[in-house]
Amino acid sequence: MKNVRVLSSKVMFRGRAYNVRRDEIIEPGGLRATREVVVHHGSVVILPVLPDGRIVLVRQFRYATGQFLWELCAGHLEPGEKPLPAGRRELLEETGYSAKRLRVLFHFFPTPGFLTERMHVLLASGLTAGAAQPEEDEKIEVRAFRKTELKKMIRKGIIQDGKSIAGILYYLRFHPGA
Repeated sequence: MKNVRVLSSKVMFRGRAYNVRRDEIIEPGGLRATREVVVHHGSVVILPVLPDGRIVLVRQFRYATGQFLWELCAGHLEPGEKPLPAGRRELLEETGYSAKRLRVLFHFFPTPGFLTERMHVLLASGLTAGAAQPEEDEKIEVRAFRKTELKKMIRKGIIQDGKSIAGILYYLRFHPGA
């Protein structure tokens, strides 16, 4: 990190998907601070578009919220893994679709105050249907929605997942013909 001096760093928790560490730092400008940081390798969010323009979402139970949520398919990057191969893997696992074309739309930090995770939002097109291959602990419903339906679902709070709202609205606003 540019112009940040780390005085000490201690891993407080090691998990499967992330670690948590406590850092004593001196920030640019001289402010001394203690920061707790969730260290995450990053993730991919896939926006699959069918030939008729419908967008594929998945619905699954999210324990942390206690709800079933409609979302774009997504998954974490393995250490050293690149976004496009991870996107192909997650798309196939969660939806059964494979993509002829996959490209990065944009990147963002979902919670930059304490989380290192960078999300890579990918556009998947030229889709071929197949059998989903969810992980053992995943039960996923797959459904395609028209753009008008998605706008209404976001407006009414049916889609509550931030990465999905960001990806869908970005696509609808900036992608030609969307």
